[in-house]
Amino acid sequence: MSKGPVVILGGSGFVGRSLCEHLARAGLAAKVLTRARLHARELWMLPNTEVVNCNVYDEAALTQCLQGAAAVINLVGILNEQGDSGAGFRHAHVDLTRTVLAACRQANVRRYLHMSALNAAPEAPSHYLQTKGEAEALVAASNDLAWTIIRPSVIFGPGDGLFVRFHELLRLAPVLPLACAAARFQPVSVLDVAEAFVTALNDKTTVGQRYDLGGPRVMTLAEIVRYGLATSGRCRLILPLGAGLSRVLAEVMEHLPGKPFSRDNLRSANLDSVLPAGHDGLAALGIAKTPVEAIVPGYLGNTGSLARYDQLRRHAGR
Repeated sequence: MSKGPVVILGGSGFVGRSLCEHLARAGLAAKVLTRARLHARELWMLPNTEVVNCNVYDEAALTQCLQGAAAVINLVGILNEQGDSGAGFRHAHVDLTRTVLAACRQANVRRYLHMSALNAAPEAPSHYLQTKGEAEALVAASNDLAWTIIRPSVIFGPGDGLFVRFHELLRLAPVLPLACAAARFQPVSVLDVAEAFVTALNDKTTVGQRYDLGGPRVMTLAEIVRYGLATSGRCRLILPLGAGLSRVLAEVMEHLPGKPFSRDNLRSANLDSVLPAGHDGLAALGIAKTPVEAIVPGYLGNTGSLARYDQLRRHAGR
């Protein structure tokens, strides 16, 4: 990798914050592009980390911000959109990826790392997975770039949208109707995902490769929720729903504030998010898998920034 900062799109998000911390510990400079610097205030004090205002959908502005970069990492992704047309997913995943790839060429940046997802494919059942798959195809067709694609299952860690989300939903609710209770996932630590990106940056053997990431344990959604309850010491009733009632719940919840569950989420959950046989990306990168039990109890009872800081500080010596 040439000299210069690693430019990160989506650096103020859940994975981005951990990635910036890993880059800082590795002594690598990072340049985080964001619509508003205030959104990335957690990164302001990290060494060798610059936070820059930029409309990443503006190719000219993005090209200017990429000048002199050693590599670009695109973490941008959304889990829900307004409505159910797929337009929001296409804008965030496909249109932006096309813009970023063009800006890399204009700025003469050859190293490009891309965040995708397990089961991403143009023929997948959900808009989320379809557009992630279409973005992968754009990247893979870029023969002039040294690309690597990272494809994780659901990601856990302090402030996650998995254990923490259900923790908050069940704070007051005595009963949780649970759609897709039997859906299977392979939760992977955000710290391991960040380490995968940093490891791949300087490893030429990762160029042109896709890495599927999953943790050491496959869990159904019901097991994930029940583990969170047991860890937090709560007693709640979980009501697994069949296919019909799951569709009804998705229809209702996608109109609630924050859109906690949607029809597109339901379609994604129809595919088990587990590693295919012979596709263990963390093992291929030489990264030991972090089990749920090693991380979740440390933050689930306290989802604030202090819990996150303490957990990451303990992990820093790894």
